[in-house]
Amino acid sequence: MLTMNDDLEGALKAYMKLLDEEEYFEAHEVLEEAWHPLRLKKHPLANLVKGFINGAITFEHIKRNRKNMPNKAQRVIASYERYAHLCTEEIEHAALFKEAKEKIEALKVKHQEVFNVLVSR
Repeated sequence: MLTMNDDLEGALKAYMKLLDEEEYFEAHEVLEEAWHPLRLKKHPLANLVKGFINGAITFEHIKRNRKNMPNKAQRVIASYERYAHLCTEEIEHAALFKEAKEKIEALKVKHQEVFNVLVSR
């Protein structure tokens, strides 16, 4: 069953708290619930939110460290990077999106060995 949440602000706050707790799958889930109504309405923030969903799932792949993890992480972070530029001062909840972006960028630095391995291949 599709779960939807119209509280994007609350979802962003929960997302960031879950990122801090390294609960990346749960962060992905809470933001995905807020993404569904945006996607259905073709809201301008839908792609940005989708990017952040994929940002979180990137670090879940790293956390689980399963087979082909670096390839999976690199593929998923590309979706985040594709939409990160949409995080501007003019958007609704700009401060929250900026904070979320800072958290994802910090996680990329923390796990840079995963991404550097792929770049050097």
